[in-house]
Amino acid sequence: MSNEPLDVVGIGNAIVDIIAHCDDAFLEAHGSQKGFTALHDLETVQRLYDAAGPALETSGGSAANTIAGVANYGGKAAYIGKVADDEFGRIFAHDIQSIGVEYTTVPKTGSAPTARSLILVTPDGERTMHTFLGVSPEFESADLDPALIARGNILYLEGYLFDRPEAQAAFYEAARIAREAGKRVALTLSDAFCVDRHRDAFLDIITNGTDLLFANESELLSLTGVADFDTAVAEITPLAPICAITRNKDGSVISVDGEKHAIPSVPVEKVVDSTGAGDLYAAGVLFGFSRNLPVEVCGQLGSLAASETIGQIGPRPRADLRDRAQKIGIAV
Repeated sequence: MSNEPLDVVGIGNAIVDIIAHCDDAFLEAHGSQKGFTALHDLETVQRLYDAAGPALETSGGSAANTIAGVANYGGKAAYIGKVADDEFGRIFAHDIQSIGVEYTTVPKTGSAPTARSLILVTPDGERTMHTFLGVSPEFESADLDPALIARGNILYLEGYLFDRPEAQAAFYEAARIAREAGKRVALTLSDAFCVDRHRDAFLDIITNGTDLLFANESELLSLTGVADFDTAVAEITPLAPICAITRNKDGSVISVDGEKHAIPSVPVEKVVDSTGAGDLYAAGVLFGFSRNLPVEVCGQLGSLAASETIGQIGPRPRADLRDRAQKIGIAV
C-alpha cells in the first residue's frame, strides 16, 4: 500500500446506486411516497428494480459520492465501506476505483448481500429512494484501516452509518486514530431522521471529536431542537470549530470559530436530479479545507459541485469540477 498523503478519507455505507427514471403514476402504482427514502428488504427492492426498466448502476452511498467529488476536483481520496463478496460488491469496488479513489476494504464472505439503493427520478428532478442496506451497516472497528486513516488530512464520517452501537464505536475509534495522527475529523448528519434517532450521541461526537460539521437546515433544526435558523446556528457553532450548513437555493453558511460566512448558491437552468447535491457540496468544501484554501473559496467549491450535480442525472458530476472552477475564476 502507498504511503502517499491523502486529502480526504471517507467512511460510510457502501451502496450500489441504481438510478432509473419513472413518472408519478409509477410511484403511485407501487405505493412509493414521492421524495422520501424508505428502507426495504431485498425482495421489495428487486421487484421495483425489475419493474423500473433501464437503469444506471454506480458505486454510491452518501460518503462515497462525496469522496468521488473530492477525486473529481483533483484531490487524493480513499474510502472505507463494507460490501459482500458478490456481484454488487464487485460493481462497487470496480466503479469507485475506476475514478481514482483508493478502496481496499476486504469484501465480507458468508454475509448479507451488498447494499443497493433504487433511486427513482421523476421528470421534476425529485428523487424517491428504495434502499436495501444489506451488509453495509454491519461496519465495526475491525473494518477500519488505521494506516489509511492516518494518511488523510481529513477523516469524513457519514451519519447514515451511525445506527448500530458497533458502528458508533468504530466512528469514535476512527476519530481517535485521525486525531492521534494530527488530522481533522469531519461529520455529516446525513438526514433529520438520523438526528431524531441519535441526537444525544451525535451531540457527543460533535462536541468531543468533530472539527468540521456538515448539515442541512432541517438536520440542524432537529439537532438543536429550535425552530429558528439563526438561533440554531448560534447554538451549534460553539460545539464544532467549523460548521457548514446548506439551505438549498439560498446557498449555505459556513461558520469558522463563530465567524459566519454566507455562501451563495450557483444557479442552474433546470433542476434535473437532486440526488447527491449535499454530498457534492461537502466534497467541494472538504477539498478546499484539505488544501487550506480560504473559507469563501471552500464554500464556492461546494456550491459549484452541488450545482453541477442537480443539473444532470445521478450524483456524480460528469464535468471536470477543477476545470469548471478555474473557468469561473476559482483558483484551485
